[in-house]
Amino acid sequence: MNFKKIAQACLTLSVTISCNAFAIGPAPSPMKEHEILTIGYVKVGHLSPMLFVEEELKKLNIEVKRAEFVRYADARTALLSNSVDVTAVAPGDLAVAASQGSKNLIGLTGVGSSAKYLVVHKGVKIDSWADIKDKKIGIAPGSAVWMQFAMTLIEKNIPYTTFSPVNIQGGGTAFVQAMKRGEIDAMVLWEPFESQSVVEGDTVFAKNLDYSQSKSVGAELGMLAASGEAMATKKELVKRFLWAYLKAEEQLQKNNDLFADSYSKYTGLPMSVTKESAKIIKLGGVLNKEQIFNLAEAQFKQGIIQKSVSKEAADLYDDSLVKELKK
Repeated sequence: MNFKKIAQACLTLSVTISCNAFAIGPAPSPMKEHEILTIGYVKVGHLSPMLFVEEELKKLNIEVKRAEFVRYADARTALLSNSVDVTAVAPGDLAVAASQGSKNLIGLTGVGSSAKYLVVHKGVKIDSWADIKDKKIGIAPGSAVWMQFAMTLIEKNIPYTTFSPVNIQGGGTAFVQAMKRGEIDAMVLWEPFESQSVVEGDTVFAKNLDYSQSKSVGAELGMLAASGEAMATKKELVKRFLWAYLKAEEQLQKNNDLFADSYSKYTGLPMSVTKESAKIIKLGGVLNKEQIFNLAEAQFKQGIIQKSVSKEAADLYDDSLVKELKK
């Protein structure tokens, strides 16, 4: 995929906006010598700013090497093994790393938020939480959205045994196909697959069942992270990556049409899907240390990690570079 050509095409759709209009500060100075940064790419809509990063980094004398991943979990593994320098992972991956005794995953900032509605097969009545009783609900155990859903049930005092969980392996497409085959009544999923299923006419959003506001998990959709090694040896490169990402993020925040188009180019999905999905997602992180602490506690209580590492996980979140760039 030629990200440079796609990014240039996307930008022609928007009015040119001065960098001075952004909360993000002016561009850092170029690196004195040619440098290389390896970036992991996960093809989901709330990471669409990634589309513009390479061109900006080129101006700063930084060459980008790409590694593409389907799941946050795969990106986390690559980061922990130093196969990539920076990538997006799930906020809960800090607790996973801490529980393994690793400090080689440093959270930098959140990327976006959205309401999370149960996606329900057309013709199935789920208008309230009571309606999930005995329904077959597709889930991806241990995923970020599953954590949001599971903790919401706990906070609402709804037994997990109320419904029939159907474990679905693989990416979001497997959920969409299971719904088409009538194997499930509803699904706990992520964008853009939620909107894809709705746009294709198979499902509707149960807007009375929003599970994005769990106190334990929150509404954050993802997290940019660097390896501990990159923070130690390539911190100036990581800083410039963050500047390029945040600059693009603020452009897309100001122009929803540009966001939808960039989303389409980045993920390869049709505009009919990304236009709807872009209405749901609010770019810009809502993550902080307190949320990481609470999430780590929830992961321990749910048996996702085998020991309590709330403080250790929170200590791995360092948004100081972002704060510096936004001064």
